Amino acid sequence: MRDYDEVTAFLGEWGPFQRLIFFLLSASIIPNGFNGMSVVFLAGTPEHRCRVPDTANLSSAWRNHSVPLRLQDGREVPHSCRRYRLAAIANFSALGLEPGRDIDLEQVEQESCLDGWEFSQDVYLSTIVTEWNLVCEEDWKTPLTSSLFFVGVLLGSFVSGQLSDRFGRKSILFATMAVQTGFSFLQIFSVNWEMFTVLFVIVGMGQISNYVVAFILGTEILGKSVRIIFSTLGVCTFFAVGYMLLPLFAYFIRDWRMLLLALTVPGLLCVPLWWFIPESPRWLISQKRFKEAEDIIHKAAKMNNVAVPGVLFESVELQELKPLKQQKVFILDLFRTRNIATITIMFLLLWMLTSVGYFALSLNSPNLHGDAYLNCFLSALIEVPAYITAWLLLRTLPRRYIIAGVLFLGGGVLLLIQLVPADYRLLSIGLVMLGKFGITSAFSMLYVFTAELYPTLVRNMAVGLTSMASRVGSIIAPYFVYLGAYNRVLPYILMGSLTVLIGIITLFFPESFGMTLPETLEEMQKVKCTDLIFRFRFGKKTRDSMDNEENPKVLITSF
Repeated sequence: MRDYDEVTAFLGEWGPFQRLIFFLLSASIIPNGFNGMSVVFLAGTPEHRCRVPDTANLSSAWRNHSVPLRLQDGREVPHSCRRYRLAAIANFSALGLEPGRDIDLEQVEQESCLDGWEFSQDVYLSTIVTEWNLVCEEDWKTPLTSSLFFVGVLLGSFVSGQLSDRFGRKSILFATMAVQTGFSFLQIFSVNWEMFTVLFVIVGMGQISNYVVAFILGTEILGKSVRIIFSTLGVCTFFAVGYMLLPLFAYFIRDWRMLLLALTVPGLLCVPLWWFIPESPRWLISQKRFKEAEDIIHKAAKMNNVAVPGVLFESVELQELKPLKQQKVFILDLFRTRNIATITIMFLLLWMLTSVGYFALSLNSPNLHGDAYLNCFLSALIEVPAYITAWLLLRTLPRRYIIAGVLFLGGGVLLLIQLVPADYRLLSIGLVMLGKFGITSAFSMLYVFTAELYPTLVRNMAVGLTSMASRVGSIIAPYFVYLGAYNRVLPYILMGSLTVLIGIITLFFPESFGMTLPETLEEMQKVKCTDLIFRFRFGKKTRDSMDNEENPKVLITSF
């Protein structure tokens, strides 16, 4: 029985139909780019200090000295969360005493910001932080906002694949686009932080579901040679384009509600795509809806100007098309033996910590020195060469060495930031962007590496489990950014150290480049992740590695 690729080989690989699907599905990812990172500006925290009421009976001298100073990055700045006790300094002012001359300010009692805060409007006119005073005792809500968005992403990862398997790729793709756009619009009318955050969780669910289903639909419609380019350069690059548009919108629209409205409108532009993007013929065939699948293939042939064979699906093939009886597998099978359990645990760490680095660097871009909007744009722009570099490296070089190499690059430069003097701001930003380049390259290669190492029987389950670990990493990432409020370089020290650590761990994986994909768990068990240890310990190669060299496998991956 022929498979779908054989049946549709007459269409060619890169005709007008395939180009249309490639670009339309990639374009549908653009809103994901700015919605996924919108919290960077929606929840931006401007400089702030305690408000002193205009009705307070203070001299100009005492009003100017009503807030104590604190040391930040080597310079004294007004305290964000404390002020001198208003009753005390009002009494000093009434007595005609001068601050600093007659009164030692270090001895004056302090209090919290009982009358609220004054927020600088140099960068943002308003954000959810300024609207609901998410600072000082309430500042924990800011990273939690980001984390709960990624909780929504995690939940969406669970349901998107199952929904598209049951109801079809196209219908779920547009339903999740509607969820992302609709609930983003509802956020504009949030009356408190709790309402905003609950809606943000739902937006996160729609955002990842849209991304996953578009990815699945593209890989099922496009041919083998185009499929890999779509899943790396296509989807990832258009996500980066959306990410680059975010600071452009935010620069011109500095009120968070109007910014959210502007970010919602492009989602409506995806509605016409319903009439151009077809359902997946593969899914229709799996549902025994052969006539609909044939209609789509005929339309594709007409668009590509090629002749359609007289019979697409022979009657014998239709009769034989029954669900294949496969061995049942469970998640515990990924831990069945010590070898596969070790590989799974290492992959979970690799995905989670790489995700921490990627999202922490992305979310922290406005906190860098200089213009917050330019830094965010550069953080998005650096992803494009990172994806292209990853694609080129995967085509020709061993997986574990190139992944470890870019992780060492990313982690190493992040560790160097602590050595850069505070005045060398451009150098610090350059190192951060180089670190983002390395971590983004590694992140984009993990799907391929994971899929190649695991056998067919558990491949989807393994990619799903490790991808879930990356969602856990994204939930943790905002708290790395939060640490920067206490020490500017601490997040980079932690991210750099963890990135170098997982780079070392990557060297202990088996190699998948040039190997046939394993089909069963038994075949995977022959691969020893401890080869490297034995080579260092005994100074010679293991029997398995020598066998691999004597009997080289055929490369069947597309990279």
